[in-house]
Amino acid sequence: MRKVSVIGIGCTPFGKQNSIGIIDLALQACEGALSDAQVPGRPIDAFYLGNFVSEALAHQGSLAPIVAHRLGLGPIPCTKVEGACASSGIAFRHGVLMIASGLCDIVLVAGVEKMTSAETGAVTEALASAGDADSEMRLGLTFPGTFGIVMRRHMYQHGTTREQVAMVSVKNRSNGAVNPKAHFQKPVAMAEVLESRLICDPLRLYDCTPISDGAAAAVLCAADLAAEFTDRSVDVIGSGHATGPATLFEMADLTTFEASVVAGQQAYRQAGVAPGDIDVAEVHDCFTIAEITAIEDLGFVAKGKGGAAVAEGLTALDGTLPTNPSGGLLSKGHPVGATGLAQIYEIVAQLRGDAVNQVKGAEIGLAHNLGGTGAVSTVHILKRR
Repeated sequence: MRKVSVIGIGCTPFGKQNSIGIIDLALQACEGALSDAQVPGRPIDAFYLGNFVSEALAHQGSLAPIVAHRLGLGPIPCTKVEGACASSGIAFRHGVLMIASGLCDIVLVAGVEKMTSAETGAVTEALASAGDADSEMRLGLTFPGTFGIVMRRHMYQHGTTREQVAMVSVKNRSNGAVNPKAHFQKPVAMAEVLESRLICDPLRLYDCTPISDGAAAAVLCAADLAAEFTDRSVDVIGSGHATGPATLFEMADLTTFEASVVAGQQAYRQAGVAPGDIDVAEVHDCFTIAEITAIEDLGFVAKGKGGAAVAEGLTALDGTLPTNPSGGLLSKGHPVGATGLAQIYEIVAQLRGDAVNQVKGAEIGLAHNLGGTGAVSTVHILKRR
């Protein structure tokens, strides 16, 4: 298997993008990544685009070939990848596999979502399609309801306090306050989180991610060719992709997403590193409690210790494992199909040494993307060359 590097990244601002359609959003991110990669005139061998609900919310299908044609990529294979909120994490993995197998030398990968032009009810209904309709979603369960149950169980089973969970929002909103691409660029205080509008008990407004628009992209290249284009390449040293139960009643433990555990183990094994070797991480904080379960499922702390880890500052910018320095989904926004590539964008920026909340000396970073009720997850580990 050939080694793979990231040689270019691009990302639009996340938030309400009223003046731009979903195709142009994707084009902005892709053009940014191609420019960053310095590959003019060099053919792109394949294109993978992560997206979840463009047909339902933006009334646009066939996104991958349309975006590729507008970019002038030629008659290359183009594939739209759907894996709920993990769509572009999976797209990134497909690009890695195509190069690692020797079928391609250079692959463009992207993720995009346009959500704010639809009514909230329509967005809720579209997102609910990521769950099991027959057994849960048609009975009225929503994703705030799902993660509210996970939070209740975590508090009951592990003694996690309401304040510890709220600290995730305070931390990530503080990180996002200086990120010019974040949907929210304003910190919140603990009292604001605890007293904000109730969404689905016990989750409150600041425990939840906003409906957002956005796109992100990356150019992947065979590692032995990367020096032809840039001296700022970042190597992909581990890639994991796993699935798990898509319903709460099928989960063995409501505080553990099996897909994250298995994908993380795959990525660590391939990279030849342990959780303690990770210098910076972007994890899927679709709700505050999701960050706590993620750092446990990925082995950064023992199961049940995630709340205490946040309270003790482990995941702060100056902690031993800075987590979501971009502001995470809670601050940056959650245009679902774009989220996984935006996490990769942040990790590459960190390993290049030019992130807005730069983690000093970061050499190895991890990106964790989760879809549905834990139905699918990807984990990628990247290393500074």
